[in-house]
Amino acid sequence: MTAARTVRPQDVVERALALSGADGCIVIAQETSEANLRWAGNTLTTNGVTRGRRLTVIATVDGQEGIAAGVVSRSNVGLDELEAVVRAAEDQAREGRSAEDAAPLVTGAGSGADWDDEPAVTSIDVFSAVAPALGESFTAARAEGRDLFGFAEHQLSTTYLGSSTGLRCRHNQPTGRIEVTGKLSADWSHSTWVGQSTRDFSDIDVPAIDAELTRRLGWAGRRIDLPAGRYETLLPPSAVADLLVYQYWSSVARDAHDGRTVFSRPGGGTRIGEQLTSVPVRMWSDPAAEGLQCEPFVVAEASNASQSVFDNGLPIGETDWLRDGQLRALIQTRHSAELTGQPVTPGVDNLLFAAPGAARGLEDMIAATDRGLLLTCLWYIREVDPQTLLLTGLTRDGVYLVEAGEIVAEVNNFRFNESPVDLLGRLSEVGRTERTMAREFGDYFTRTAMPTWRVADFNMSSVSQAN
Repeated sequence: MTAARTVRPQDVVERALALSGADGCIVIAQETSEANLRWAGNTLTTNGVTRGRRLTVIATVDGQEGIAAGVVSRSNVGLDELEAVVRAAEDQAREGRSAEDAAPLVTGAGSGADWDDEPAVTSIDVFSAVAPALGESFTAARAEGRDLFGFAEHQLSTTYLGSSTGLRCRHNQPTGRIEVTGKLSADWSHSTWVGQSTRDFSDIDVPAIDAELTRRLGWAGRRIDLPAGRYETLLPPSAVADLLVYQYWSSVARDAHDGRTVFSRPGGGTRIGEQLTSVPVRMWSDPAAEGLQCEPFVVAEASNASQSVFDNGLPIGETDWLRDGQLRALIQTRHSAELTGQPVTPGVDNLLFAAPGAARGLEDMIAATDRGLLLTCLWYIREVDPQTLLLTGLTRDGVYLVEAGEIVAEVNNFRFNESPVDLLGRLSEVGRTERTMAREFGDYFTRTAMPTWRVADFNMSSVSQAN
């Protein structure tokens, strides 16, 4: 254990606040531990556990032209280094310009009783059931001519947030995920992927993951090449998550108010209140959502269009972004809410999407398809036009042809060009919502619950040569 971590993080917060001579001060200490397993070619390659601490000091100074803020972040800071960090934040505030987003610091009304609790720590034991099951899957894969690649990661991050206004907030965040890619050993020209998010790995069924990989590789026994074009397409929950996470990240009220995004109203203002789809879907976030629990208060180490350091500690509640197909809210700080005249709706670290009464899962939707494509996942997603949120990207790890309700062949990969906002208006069916994990953005945003989408005319703009 390093010298920095012999001091409790909440004691570091209290000491930094005591050292501060600024008009206002916020201190954030985040203690993180992570365990991981990695494997390739049906063999476990590495495993390990790491720990770290990050400290952020935010000093505010009242000047003649307004309030300025200085922010300094450091890793593994000990008590002997703490005063230097506090003074650096104060110097930055005194030398900086007044903050456009300045607001009174949040008071201690939301202080938690668990402030004195120790940080949560993970260990390699979190994989005690997963590791033996992986070994059995490796043995089966070798015998069947398959290779498995992937990793499992588990992180426990405990945040302690205190302020000179008396605020004391603590939150423990577990984050886990497993990703497995299966390839046919002969030439690796066929591959498929399954990924899942989890809080503690107690709900991870390795045999079921391997069975799904095996089933999809079986679909690749026949290959058909198709041209670019518009196809009826089934997008599974993981692919829907990637599209909607990007849309969510782009739904920032300040940017929309300034006329820079798809959520900007022509002539000025935002599109809050507009109907985006005739399907009565709901898209929302809730820090208390079962299995997707996340921080119930704002933690902001820097100010930007989507967050403000002055909002640190602000309580976060359930927020409807879409309701009955209508845009109900955008990500709002207290500052942007004043500009737009809308309620304060901070960003939340989870996202859910559902349609009322939707009961059919992916298998049922496949069975109801006369002819169309089934994706596995999307990859290399990039923005083409922020004014329409047009995205481009590639399909990856399996695109399959559906005919008469059955998977009949694997097809080539494509590049796609679509806007998730435009897709909302063209949905022909929304399936049952389930917990899932985005493929590309799972590194940054793991907590999602999404349905399968059916889109009658998904734009496969060109053929991709990627295997």
